[in-house]
Amino acid sequence: MMKFNGAATAGNVPGYPPSGAAQGGSRFHVFPVGPMCSLRRVLLMWLVPLFLLVGATSAAFSYWSYRTMVGEFMDSQMQLLGDSIAMQEEHSTLPPLAPERVHKWGTYVVQVYSAGGGMVASSWPELAAPLQQPGFGDLRLDSGSWRVYSTEVHGGRRVQVLQSGKFRAGLAAERAGAAIAPVMILLPLAILILWGVSGAMSRAVRDIGRQAALQDEHTIAELPLERVPQELKPMVESFNSLLTRLRDAFATQRRFVQDAAHELRTPITAVALQLENVRCDMPEGACKQSFAQLEAGVGRAQRLVDQLLKLSRQEAPVLEPAGVVDLQAQLHESMNALIALADQRNIDLGLVASADGQPMPTYRCAPSDLRSVIDNLIENALRYTPEGGVVDVRIVHDGPRCAIEVVDTGPGIPQELMPRVFDRFFRVPGSNARGSGLGLAIAQAAAQRCGLRISLRNREDRSGLIARVEPA
Repeated sequence: MMKFNGAATAGNVPGYPPSGAAQGGSRFHVFPVGPMCSLRRVLLMWLVPLFLLVGATSAAFSYWSYRTMVGEFMDSQMQLLGDSIAMQEEHSTLPPLAPERVHKWGTYVVQVYSAGGGMVASSWPELAAPLQQPGFGDLRLDSGSWRVYSTEVHGGRRVQVLQSGKFRAGLAAERAGAAIAPVMILLPLAILILWGVSGAMSRAVRDIGRQAALQDEHTIAELPLERVPQELKPMVESFNSLLTRLRDAFATQRRFVQDAAHELRTPITAVALQLENVRCDMPEGACKQSFAQLEAGVGRAQRLVDQLLKLSRQEAPVLEPAGVVDLQAQLHESMNALIALADQRNIDLGLVASADGQPMPTYRCAPSDLRSVIDNLIENALRYTPEGGVVDVRIVHDGPRCAIEVVDTGPGIPQELMPRVFDRFFRVPGSNARGSGLGLAIAQAAAQRCGLRISLRNREDRSGLIARVEPA
């Protein structure tokens, strides 16, 4: 048994965070509180904005780098063109340009000025651009932005070369778009893959939870670790350790009940035999009445021991394998075993089968479990029905489904006590029937293993109880 004291807290045990961090006072938590506390949602919440930021940064950097590269290349071409025209000894005629070639194709506009600043010639006279200082510059006109290169005075003239800034920006955007296109195409694909992978991870974690939820006191087994992520292995191993301790605890409990019941059976049987021997020697009167009460108490103790042994066997982890059980044959077998109790109490016990020609149903379950359900329900009805009463076992067909009903003429159960009758050792107050309060609990546990459901309701035509067994 593990014991904990005040000094052994999570705040000072090695491997645990300090107490302040454990309480979440100033520690940053990746998982938020509320609906967003999910592996899948947290991955998407962090990675999708990161992907978008990377895509936007890549696009901006590509546009900047290509604009710089295009600008440097075009500037060098403008400088070569302007210097070559300025150094020519004779003035050459400039071919006229169409506006489409200037704006759409980025053709250079060449202007030739005299040394005094007057325009001598222009390849596109519609562009009224003033003469700029020698070197490169940017010019803003009504027709848009322009890149300008102006030469020094050569041979009594100056040359000015202009190019559309709109064309340069468009060319840089086109080249940057071609470079960033694969990233833009792969980005939605990466987000889609992330969505699928995160969903698969979430399903894998939920599968571990479902495997843990399948554990019960009868089938406690460690969870497999083959496909468990390294981050979750410590948690699963800790859970497996807990399952092992639970299995050992249940086994110890069952052994204790079995050992106690076995140890009690021998002395109780010996007392019952001694009472049987001295029954004939008891005088009439109060002494014989007290003897009858003692005998009834010993009988109740014997029944309690038998029920405890039956309960411990049902809770054992190794159960009988399931098979196809004939319901009518099982009903006949149970009723034959309990007919002696019915005769002893002068109760009419009968089987009422449907007469519509429908075939007798079969259940697929462990025969011992189905026998336990039927035996306990019939025996419970026989014990609570007054002497001279009637207990009927009926097979009811409800479409493709088939149910068993055990109908008695006993006192019934108060409606407010119906939810408690399946609790162990619970008995209806004021009942004089001999019992241990385990019969219905045993029947319910066996029915659940068979995939059946037991429901109780009081009769409407007269006093009595109807116990119905049907597929869950």
